[in-house]
Amino acid sequence: MAQKFDAIVIGTGQSGPALAARLTKEGMKTAVIERKLFGGTCVNVGCIPTKALVASARAAHMARRGADFGVAIAGPVEVDMKKVKARKDAIVRQSNEGVTNWLKNMQNCTVFHGHGRFESAHSVRVDDALLEAEKVFINVGARPFVPDMAGISDVDYLTSSSIMEMDFLPEHLIIIGGSYIGLEFAQMYRRFGSRVTVVEMGDRLIARDDEDVSAAVKEILEDEGIEIRLNAQCLSVSGHAQGVAVQVECDSGAPEIVGSHILLAVGRRPNTHDLGLEEAGITMDARSFIVVDEQLRTNVPGVWATGDVNGRGAFTHTSYNDYEIVVANLFDNDPRKLSDRITAYGLYVDPPLGRVGMTENEVRATGRKALVGKMMMARVGRARERSETQGFMKVLIDAESKKILGAALLGIGGDEVVHSILDIMYTGAPYTTIQRAMPIHPTVSELIPTMLGDLKPLE
Repeated sequence: MAQKFDAIVIGTGQSGPALAARLTKEGMKTAVIERKLFGGTCVNVGCIPTKALVASARAAHMARRGADFGVAIAGPVEVDMKKVKARKDAIVRQSNEGVTNWLKNMQNCTVFHGHGRFESAHSVRVDDALLEAEKVFINVGARPFVPDMAGISDVDYLTSSSIMEMDFLPEHLIIIGGSYIGLEFAQMYRRFGSRVTVVEMGDRLIARDDEDVSAAVKEILEDEGIEIRLNAQCLSVSGHAQGVAVQVECDSGAPEIVGSHILLAVGRRPNTHDLGLEEAGITMDARSFIVVDEQLRTNVPGVWATGDVNGRGAFTHTSYNDYEIVVANLFDNDPRKLSDRITAYGLYVDPPLGRVGMTENEVRATGRKALVGKMMMARVGRARERSETQGFMKVLIDAESKKILGAALLGIGGDEVVHSILDIMYTGAPYTTIQRAMPIHPTVSELIPTMLGDLKPLE
């Protein structure tokens, strides 16, 4: 016999627990299903652990640079990867246990630990239990994509998830994929002490960003000794006495790259393959993402999809914003929608990249008249004080409305400073609002008004 609930939440990524909390607060008897790790990707194998590792890598990097600041460090800087992993694990455990305890102690909430699968539009089976509810929220996230590359099934390989269990230093890490995940691991492991080679099929890194951003990131990574191979075609892999070999056709460089380990960082796939969506009649697109409307509703009444699984954002912050949109419409008489939000994300290499709104290429594609401001980080006092002058800031303005269209801040504090621009964009105010502000000195933010005071036509 089916167990009756008012709502079912499948998955405990960023939006799932928050949804459960609001549903129960509204007096709804709620079932939460989690098949593996409470907290989802971000807490367990994504944002939190990777940024913990980035912090350890930066500590090693800055220790090696001690002499630049007049600080003498006796002997070589050594990295204990077992302690690095233990620190990361402790941080993850705290977050994971926090989410787990929150859900398991939530009043009016029943937690089912197992794999949920639809048997009909409003019934989900978890092992021997059949659950029914009028409202179902799908929050099952995504997983690393393993490409159909020749020879990949014959070698051991790492993904962004499995590499989290590594407590040793690979001698030579070959990373397939030159986008966000791959580049963060590239710099991280180079700073830990590995030799690192990045192999990218495209003609530049982080192809979604502008060419000047891609070029600057490439220069930053190469300056740290990371080898980058672009235009890599006809990729294949095979076993080798030293570990693994990657056969590649590039514009330059040897046709074979031999390393000790290989990391696949070529994107993620939604976890929709074994949910029984066909039984529920829920529509997916060609890439197996669940199709949703502006308020995260699927084509089936009473079923919503939030987070990575809907293909409308691949970040923790977009997943949480999905939750906010859903509950605003369900309970708050506040008709929020997906198109209200402005694209914003970060690349956590060091220095970081903060990105909001449109890229320069996207602005050009609209054909509108626009203005652009650009400032090299070498002009920023805070950057010079810390001897971290790599990168630049760039902002794009609509020439007629004076509204900010987008910005890229690649440099010290860029992932934080960019929010001053994002906030103005959400208000719909003209750029002069921030250009006439009086920021604190010495900061990175103080140069935003200066940059905005020297705009030029985008040609």
